[in-house]
Amino acid sequence: MVNVKVREGESIEEVIRRFKRECERNGVMQEIKKREFHKTPSVLKKERLAETKRKIRRKMLKDSRWSK
Repeated sequence: MVNVKVREGESIEEVIRRFKRECERNGVMQEIKKREFHKTPSVLKKERLAETKRKIRRKMLKDSRWSK
């Protein structure tokens, strides 16, 4: 939960800007986007598998660059 207290003499625009920044830092928008649509367990499994493969590929590419 994001709480933003209005400081003395602070405009509404500044408060909204600080609120948005706090939401970004806490990952609120990412969580909303993640929960926007229902995904079946099989789709989630495929996405996790694809992400794992992508990470392994990047790590191997990075390691091969340093070994030359």
